[in-house]
Amino acid sequence: MSDFTAKPSSNYTEDMISMMEEMYTNAPSRATAEALAAEFDKPVRSVIAKLSSLGIYKAEARVTKQGTPVVRKEELVAQIQASVGVEVPTLAKATKADLQTLLTAISTVAVQ
Repeated sequence: MSDFTAKPSSNYTEDMISMMEEMYTNAPSRATAEALAAEFDKPVRSVIAKLSSLGIYKAEARVTKQGTPVVRKEELVAQIQASVGVEVPTLAKATKADLQTLLTAISTVAVQ
């Protein structure tokens, strides 16, 4: 059992917690959390909260409508600044599309 707050409560017994840890550790996904919720007749959010308190829940990576990973503006700014070797604090005020275009242009020039 984890060292986090894996204490039995009025909502979850020690057996339930052990089963949750085992199942979720073997297959960490939203589907497993949903299966556990159905098994214990609990809301999915409750199961996710318990898994989080156990320290084993892993949130799924967010993706765009096109299925690509979400990239934050701060990450784009950091990549641009690393590529050019200059820190530009106001660069973060640019639009995300402009930052992506600039990063692509810098990457293309650096390759040549």
